[in-house]
Amino acid sequence: MAHKHSDVNAAIAPVSPSLADGRLLLRPWRDEDAPELFAVVRESVASVGRWLPWCNADYGLAQAEAWTEQCREHWRSGEQFAFAVRDAASGELLGGCGLNQLNHPHRSANLGYWVRDARHGQGIAVAAARLTARFAFVELGLIRIEIVTMLDNHASRRVAAKLGASFECVARQRLWALDRAHDAAVYALIPADLDQPAAAQIAAMSS
Repeated sequence: MAHKHSDVNAAIAPVSPSLADGRLLLRPWRDEDAPELFAVVRESVASVGRWLPWCNADYGLAQAEAWTEQCREHWRSGEQFAFAVRDAASGELLGGCGLNQLNHPHRSANLGYWVRDARHGQGIAVAAARLTARFAFVELGLIRIEIVTMLDNHASRRVAAKLGASFECVARQRLWALDRAHDAAVYALIPADLDQPAAAQIAAMSS
């Protein structure tokens, strides 16, 4: 497990954690993940590709290989922290989850997640996002995480709500995708949100 960092600007190169909850195993992407990533992306074009333009029918093994290499460099620089999400028992690749757009002066970041088409509706995104958020708060010393999603991406918005993130606003033209600007729903998560019991989170979301 990674050592705690009192300063998010500290050198991140040695950090290479594995995060687990008994069901999922999250670890940084490796070069050997590329072939399986390629297959999973191609399987998920119709669902994931609706919201993430990189997930398209033209996605090839070269793009998967470039992604794993890029992720390795980002971990070394502390620019981004992307995890492969795997089934802890079988090792099956389930999707990805990570932190990007780090704002070092204000100790915040964006949280993103996706799950392969065949494993939707099983609570995987929520569990992976929770592990990643805890890593961000405990290991990186962040104080705020944002989840920014298109208004009609109801699945992603449900994940944010179940995670305990607070809906803060609709930000006009916050996202650029598919060659045009989109308004976006902005959710925020702070360390105390992860400490709320599930019942309290549900009550807060319904109030």
